Amino acid sequence: MEDVVPTRHQPYDRRKDLYEFDSSKAGIKGLVDAGIAKVPRIFLRPLEDVASDCQDAGFQFQIPVVDMGGIDGPGRLEAVLRVRSAAREVGFFQVVNHGIGRDILEGMLDGARAFHEMEGEEKAAYYSREMGRKVKYVSNFDLYLSKYANWRDTLFCLMTLEELDPKELPPVCRDIMVEYSKQVKALGRTLFQLLSEALGLEPNHLANMGCDKGQAILCHYYPSCPEPDLTMGTTRHSDPDFLTVLLQDHIGGLEVLYQDKWVEVLPLPGALVVNIGDLLQLMSNDDFISVEHRVRANQVGPRVSVACFFTQLMDASTTKYGPIRELLSEDNPAKYRDMTVNEFVAEYDSRGLDGKSRSALAHFRLPTI
Repeated sequence: MEDVVPTRHQPYDRRKDLYEFDSSKAGIKGLVDAGIAKVPRIFLRPLEDVASDCQDAGFQFQIPVVDMGGIDGPGRLEAVLRVRSAAREVGFFQVVNHGIGRDILEGMLDGARAFHEMEGEEKAAYYSREMGRKVKYVSNFDLYLSKYANWRDTLFCLMTLEELDPKELPPVCRDIMVEYSKQVKALGRTLFQLLSEALGLEPNHLANMGCDKGQAILCHYYPSCPEPDLTMGTTRHSDPDFLTVLLQDHIGGLEVLYQDKWVEVLPLPGALVVNIGDLLQLMSNDDFISVEHRVRANQVGPRVSVACFFTQLMDASTTKYGPIRELLSEDNPAKYRDMTVNEFVAEYDSRGLDGKSRSALAHFRLPTI
């Protein structure tokens, strides 16, 4: 990024503004607490992006819902079929009757909110851009790469509990985060079974490949925005993991790109949102799809969400992942080369979220003959 770039009206020193924002360690919430009435220049979307949103007005589509209440009995086949259809056609679905109690869900949202609303210095102690840090708070992981910053602060926690000392977690949300992590990990194990069966494999196939081994929890905080149409909560992107399980509050704003239109994932009480990650698209050889999604900024807020990434971040393993051999044939040859998780994440992070389709999958795709 050049140090000086034009805004819509006049040139300015963007690098300086980014550094000042970053150095404050106060995040977006700090700006809102200061009483700003206008969105600062570093957050402004290009005019053409704003204009393109009008094209999706009136488009209606409901993200599939999978009832997990009967998966240990006669309802399992129906659940597998619904998961298969959603993973192939939409890349997203919501799950209900998933076994995690409302008290745990609400407690996790409350814990995430409590962290982001801590006093400045106490919260600032967790602020870091250090890649190897397991617990950190930051605003915009790609702040210095992106064309415009997102209206979002994040608490990142690598929750591989055998490697993480729970004392590293912020006390204000420590207990609920440990409990939620355990329960969503168990849910993930079940989801990977359903996804394995949806691919025509044995139930434990994906788990045996290590897909449920690692877990990162990202607590996102989207403060109310004075000019929500001028920026984004989260720019369009796909997830660089195997699978994501998202807990969102009642405010909404999550949108999925379906048939080249943005459709909202409406919050359902007690439901969790599940989406296929880039790595699972690669392993399924494009049978399942990892689709782009985004979060709109909103005048109502704060919006709180908690994303659980099933991935192996910071794992030094040299394990290679590629299209699952059992799925390949003469008519369905491998479309991707093998790579490690760290290779993939490094490629993903080097791109940042730029508001355009730049999936890291393309970097690993084999040339067609």
